[in-house]
Amino acid sequence: MKVLVIRFSSMGDIIYTTPVVRCLKKQLPNAEVHFITKPAFKYIYDNNPYLDKLLLLKPSLSETIADINAEGYDHIIDLHNNLRTAIIKLRTRIHSSTYNKQTILKWLSLKLHKNLVSPVHLVDRYLKTVKFLGVTNDGEPIDYYINKAYQLADLLPASYLNGYTAFVIGATHFTKRMPNKKIISICKEIEGPVLLLGGNDVKINGDEIASAIGEKVNNACGRTSLDESVFLVSKAKTVIGFDTGLTHIAEAFDRPIVSIWGGTVPDLLGVQPYMVKKSLLAGIDLDCRPCSKFGLEKCPLGHFKCMWDIPEDAITEFVNS
Repeated sequence: MKVLVIRFSSMGDIIYTTPVVRCLKKQLPNAEVHFITKPAFKYIYDNNPYLDKLLLLKPSLSETIADINAEGYDHIIDLHNNLRTAIIKLRTRIHSSTYNKQTILKWLSLKLHKNLVSPVHLVDRYLKTVKFLGVTNDGEPIDYYINKAYQLADLLPASYLNGYTAFVIGATHFTKRMPNKKIISICKEIEGPVLLLGGNDVKINGDEIASAIGEKVNNACGRTSLDESVFLVSKAKTVIGFDTGLTHIAEAFDRPIVSIWGGTVPDLLGVQPYMVKKSLLAGIDLDCRPCSKFGLEKCPLGHFKCMWDIPEDAITEFVNS
């Protein structure tokens, strides 16, 4: 049997496909399992021992379809379910099983500001697509394999080598990020060193936070590669982060996690911490929440209470415990 799993983006969504690939490979030992994604996300499956082949989306959909047809697949597992994957399935005529996005319920949830989607994790939603093959959830965490053997001493000051809290301050959209002043207030109450992680887009934010607190906070935003950032997360005492890829990847290493949610809600997306022994979901109930499925560039009402009003004590007590 030859199976192709499809998920083109994004980082967080793709990391939650890894249990599907693992369960397919382990529970169907004679199956050949392939995965296709955008070139920008190939790193998620680098070194993954459960994947036989990684295909990359070509600039032309016709080229991609030609690549798929050349492989002779028995089944397509469509975990993206968009127009592009619909065309692929139509033109290849390969037997397929497709992830149910629950589009109408999600739309109603946003319009009514009520969560009408059942609180089922995205991994379990994905795994429904392979139930017809007799594949079930193995109860194991997500998979991520760091590319290189790093040493903490090469990446961090000596004061961090006995333990630190990793705070992932980046996120694609503004309404997923906590304001700098709020982060500063939390960091001041955390015992021990704090390492700020994120991309170049939050490097200035990190500088502001670090300068407001001093040597206790180290800003690594934009200064470490993604692979190095994942390594640093994997060695952290505790991880704090927003609804963003690096926070979700941290779940692969079973670190205690504080998952902070603003304008988006975890049940709608099904991406609360998965198979993590110790975690805290931080967020508050508001009539205006959720305001979006994936985040916005500003608070629609201007007050941004969903982040400003999150109690800090629960977060710092969890980290310091």
